[in-house]
This record gives sequence, structure tokens and C-alpha cells, in this order.
Amino acid sequence: MKHFKSIDDYCQAICIPAPKHPYFDIRSFEENMPTVVAQMPSFKHEFYAIAIKIEGGGTVTSGVHQQLPKGASVFFNTPFQVLSWDIIPDWQGYYLMFTKEFIAQSQYLQSLLHEFPFLKIDTSQPFKVFPHEIQRLLHIYEGIHREYQHLQPDSLRIIESQVLVLLNYVKRYFTRQFDAREAQNAIRKADINLLSRFQHLLEAAFYKESLSDQKTHSPSFYADQLAVHTNHLNAILKQITGKTTKNHIHLHLLGLAKSKLIHSNLSIKEIAYELHFESPNRFSSFFKKMTDTTPNKYRKQQVL
Repeated sequence: MKHFKSIDDYCQAICIPAPKHPYFDIRSFEENMPTVVAQMPSFKHEFYAIAIKIEGGGTVTSGVHQQLPKGASVFFNTPFQVLSWDIIPDWQGYYLMFTKEFIAQSQYLQSLLHEFPFLKIDTSQPFKVFPHEIQRLLHIYEGIHREYQHLQPDSLRIIESQVLVLLNYVKRYFTRQFDAREAQNAIRKADINLLSRFQHLLEAAFYKESLSDQKTHSPSFYADQLAVHTNHLNAILKQITGKTTKNHIHLHLLGLAKSKLIHSNLSIKEIAYELHFESPNRFSSFFKKMTDTTPNKYRKQQVL
């Protein structure tokens, strides 16, 4: 799975022009449609996005949400959330993106997640907007977009204040729709939180030298860390994502393996041990089972 660390990398990957600023970007969907990649397989990035879609066909998967509400809607992307889309290039609306660096240098957004919890990975649920709300939100997006087109020394401060206004209106409309009664019909927050915690553990498990053994391949390892039964973790993940705990672990391992094979000069043996396989042969068997090819052949195919 591709993982974009910067807005610039993301823009290159989806075939749109580079951003004017490394930490912030705003676009109308219309300006992207002539060149944007219409089918984007699952990926992750490390920044926040807030979008308003007025029209547009196709499907978008954002975290656990498989589709957007019909008609005009607001939706969010959060750092490390899994995203994908298969769209018809007829979208209308706006989106803006900002990084953690943008937040860090802002005097207005230091309490972002506390003030605007809909930007958290476990609560970033898309919602429908009504005609009078559409006009209000579009007016704010258009103002930010105009300022962004002709950046001046004080533009970032002006944009920060406009983003804060946008966030407060989104919070008003979001809160109106997700009261306690509607929340009962949504996926339980505790289950989403468990999924989020599992994803963070899985990401971290292969970067900690102290965990460099095969237990990070086992569903029971993550269940123990989360203080739940293995069967419970498996059931929740299957219910929300359609994949078992083992599926998630294997797909994560495969993504890391492919990345190391393509983007590093590490030997197969070194990759095997970095990914906590007990031997290179076990790693090669796993890779072949998942891809129908060996690690060496896969690496050579990517070079050609």
C-alpha cells in the first residue's frame, strides 16, 4: 500500500499540479478532473483533508466508510486513514489539505483534535449538507482559494483564520446530524476505536527492535496488547473492514516487503529479519503464497 508523507508526493501520485505551499493546499475538484487518476487503489497519507462534494459519480472509500451520502456532502481524511476511489471525472466542489507542520506553526489550531473531534480517525464520518449550508461552506472555500492563488507574506495567517471559520461551521452542521439517537445506529465508537488502536499497533510493531520476533505476526499478540480476546478482535475487524486480523497482518507485511524490495538495497535475508520472519525461507514462502512470485523475481520485475 502506498504511503504519501507530503502533499507534493500525493499530488504527483494522483497526477495533478504540485501545491503552492508544502504544508497547505486547496483545490476545486473541477480543476483536477482533466488529469486526476480516476481509479486510485488503497493508500495512506499523513495530513488532514476536509472536502465538500456538490456533484460527482463513482465511489470513495474513506477509512471504514464505503460510500458518501447521496447529494452534496462533507467528508474528511485523517493521517494514516486508508483511502481509495473509483470515480467518474465529473466532480464539483472543493477540498483543502493541511499537514501537522501547518498546525504546529498556527496560533489558532493548536487544539485542533480537541475542538474538532470529527477530524479524528475514529469519528471522521461523512455527512450530508443542505442547500443553505452548501452556500455558506462554498463561500468560505472560495475565499481561501482566492487567497491561495496569490500568496503574499501574510497569506498563511489569513488562510489559518479562514480555515478556523470553516471548521466551526462544519462542526455546527456535523453536530446537528450526529446526535445520540443517530449514533446508536452507527458503528459503535468503541469498535472503531479498537480498529484504530489495532492499526496503530500494527504500524508500530515492525519499527520496534524490541519486538523483532515472530509474535508480531500473530493475532494473539495484538489482542493481548489491546486487552481483548483474540476472537473478539477478529470479529470486530471482520465486521468493520471485511478482513480478519490475520488478513490485516499479512497485507501489512506484504506492503512493507514490496516497499523494501523496490526502494532499498537490502538483501532478501535482511528484509526477512527486519519483518520478523524466523528465516529467509519462511519469508520467501509467505511472499510467494501472497503474490505467486518470489521476492527476487518481484524485485527484478520492478527494475525492468
